[in-house]
Parts: sequence; C-alpha cells; structure tokens
Amino acid sequence: MLHHRLLFGPVLILLLVGVVWLDEWLEQVSGWPGLILFPLMAIAAIGASIEMSAMFHARGIASSRRLTIIVVLVGLATSGLLPGSLDESMGAAMACTGATLVMLTSFIFYSRRQTTEGVVASVSATLLTFVYIGLMGGFILVLRRDYSAWVVLAVLLVTKSCDIGAYFTGTAIGRHKLIPWLSPGKTWEGLVGGVATSTLIGMVAAMLVSADSVEVHGIRANVAIWHGAVTGAILGLVGQGGDLMASLLKRDAGVKDSSSILPGFGGVLDVIDSPLLAAPVMYWVLAALHIST
Repeated sequence: MLHHRLLFGPVLILLLVGVVWLDEWLEQVSGWPGLILFPLMAIAAIGASIEMSAMFHARGIASSRRLTIIVVLVGLATSGLLPGSLDESMGAAMACTGATLVMLTSFIFYSRRQTTEGVVASVSATLLTFVYIGLMGGFILVLRRDYSAWVVLAVLLVTKSCDIGAYFTGTAIGRHKLIPWLSPGKTWEGLVGGVATSTLIGMVAAMLVSADSVEVHGIRANVAIWHGAVTGAILGLVGQGGDLMASLLKRDAGVKDSSSILPGFGGVLDVIDSPLLAAPVMYWVLAALHIST
C-alpha cells in the first residue's frame, strides 16, 4: 500500500495542480469559473455515490445506484451552482426545496412495489448521500465560484497534508490509540503530527495565495501567516473528523475501503472524505476573514 501511495500520490497532486492551472486560465479567457473543476467534482461525486450505494447494499439496505447518482448531482447543483446573487432567504428556500424533492422522490421510488419493508432505511440512506456527497461536496464548487482555483487547491492540499503527516507520524512513533473501536490504525501521536503538518502547509499557503485570490464582491481579505497557521490546524482537525465519518460508514458496512479503484488509496470516497467536511468549514472561515476586514 505504501509503495502505491508513494507512486500515485505525487501523480495525483501534479494532475490536480495542472487542473487548477487550466481552470484558472479558462476563467481568464471565458470569464466563467470552474469550467474544469465543476465537471471534475461531478465525476468524483458520481464515483463516491456509487460506492455509498454499494456500502448500503452490503448492509442490507436497498439502494438504487441510478437514483443515488441523480440525488447527488441535485445536491451539487443545489449547493454549488446557485447564483451568488441570490439573497439568503432564496438560497435557503432552494436548498430546502431540493431536500424535499429528494425525500418525496425516494419515498415514491422505494414504495413502488407496494410494500413498506425497508422504505424508511432506503429513504434515509438516499438523504444521507444527498447531504454527505451532494450538499457538502457542493461547498467545493461554492469556494471555486467565489474564489480563485488556487484557494481551492490550498484547501485540498492543507487538508490532505494532515492525512499524510498523521500516517507517517503514527507509523513511526504512534503508541496510543485514538479511537480503537472505529479506526484501530489512528493514534494520538499521528493526530498531533498530522495537525502540525497541516498547520505548516497552511502557513506556506497563506504566503503563496495572493490577496487578489481571496477577494469577493470587491472586498479583499488580508491573509496573514497566522491566519494560515490557525486555518491549517482547523482544516487538519476537521479533515480527520471527515475521515472518521467515512470510517464509521465503512465499518458499519463491513468493508475496509469504499472500493479499490485507486491503487494504494482505496476508493473515491477514501480520497475525498476529509475535504468533504473541510470545504464547508473553510467557506465560513473565509467568510469570517471578510467580515473582519
């Protein structure tokens, strides 16, 4: 596994940097942000939704792969593709409407055979996927809509750097188990090493990301190095929480990885589990920076 991670990890990072650069260039040419990142996130969300559906099946819960993909795309659109010009009440109404339609459609779909058996579990699984992959994943699109693609890259790298730091620190000196009943491989030493790594990468990101990259509607946020340090620590901790959330789902389904599509990493969900929770937090961190400037 380590061999595959060392081989494919740098390749994935280089590909991501290339995608971000191309996305930024296309925005300058066309005036539209996210022409590459938006469809790429949709593809990742579809892959993760298929893995979620498979885990529900492993748990004995009926889950339509086709319906799961549809509701995840609805969640992405509801969360990440609404115009930024909408006022708060309209945006909230749209999000609630999307959730309501997903729930009603799920009730109708899973009761179509005129039986109530398993309907509640299937509807609940569909709503969970809608929120977890769709709405939360949509925050990555919101970040791209409002900020530079380099900010999105910084969020992803800072969050995943905690995973890398935790892995190597835990492997080297890890002795005290963090949550043995949920994730036996995680240790307190690994968590400290991971957060220290994300803090350092956050400081570097704060120095590299220009003030223009965090400008919204003419309001510019002044990003200091200590902002990067605090944000890095927060994203590291939150990202580990996202990883544990995915571990809870996988352990309940009785699987080690969400799939085996990515050598050394597992499935799509295994890669994006920490950014899924970190992206909403980062959105509000940046909002607080704007409010304070």
